[in-house]
Amino acid sequence: MKPKADLSISHDDIPPLAAVQRWFQSVVSHPDGVDAGIESDDAQAIARLSRDELELMITRSSKVSARDRISIYANAYYARLIECLGESFPILKRTLGEDVFNGFAFGYLQEYPSRSYTLGRLGDHFPRYLDETRPDRDEANLADSNPAVDWPDFLIDLATLEWTIDQVFDGLGIESSQTLQMEDLIDIAPERWPQMRLTVAPCLRLLRLHYPVNEYYSAVRKAGDDVEVETPGPQECFLVVTRRDFIVRRHEITAAQYELLQSLAQGHPVETAIAAAAQVSDLDDSALAMQLRQWFAIWARSQFFVAIK
Repeated sequence: MKPKADLSISHDDIPPLAAVQRWFQSVVSHPDGVDAGIESDDAQAIARLSRDELELMITRSSKVSARDRISIYANAYYARLIECLGESFPILKRTLGEDVFNGFAFGYLQEYPSRSYTLGRLGDHFPRYLDETRPDRDEANLADSNPAVDWPDFLIDLATLEWTIDQVFDGLGIESSQTLQMEDLIDIAPERWPQMRLTVAPCLRLLRLHYPVNEYYSAVRKAGDDVEVETPGPQECFLVVTRRDFIVRRHEITAAQYELLQSLAQGHPVETAIAAAAQVSDLDDSALAMQLRQWFAIWARSQFFVAIK
């Protein structure tokens, strides 16, 4: 009988904790599994171990080998990340079905692995990934610059809306800040108004979408788990997503309102923003001027602005 190989290592040979943690992460998070992770360049740069030498780094238990022990962590790692993505995109997950969504999520994690200390940033690139991997992407690139809006656009829009809501909820808000009221805007002298610059709330986000996913999102949330909500057809949708009193608010707006708010959010003066709105509005100058007063009154009540420059 051959003697068992001596896999013990001295105290001086033990790598520092930070190195062990980096090695463990490289192995556990490798998309092709533990064996490929052990032999990956990242892991080998820290500890030159073969699969047969794994117990030099990870001890076995009385019933479970070192490889099986680390495989448990590897499986749990991706399971937890996919679960987190499902919590950030619940309506998209329900729309696709769990198996299809999990397949998208696993593919996404290979292209955009978690790089932040917080799982709150895990889905940052998920809408982009859906766009990059859409099945008609190659055909769309070969066609004209404005390909037909189709099912993938609906999924991308829905993911964009859900991630925006998630980030607005967790991000900086206005709950402890002063915001502009309509009286503040009225007090501006008419001759100064065109050159004023309005600072939008830090939690305000503007979305231009191909599908009316805001209505769909609300309908699915209200429907029971066994109720199927019909997918809407293409229709351009403009949204403001913001937060007030720790509640995320969604406001549907017109194309002209979107262009106006987008220009203000980019730091342009009011006259430039109004000109941008006029380009897409079907109102004449007089009617648009009347609408502008109503719009700014509504937006002030909704606390869209926090400062005047």
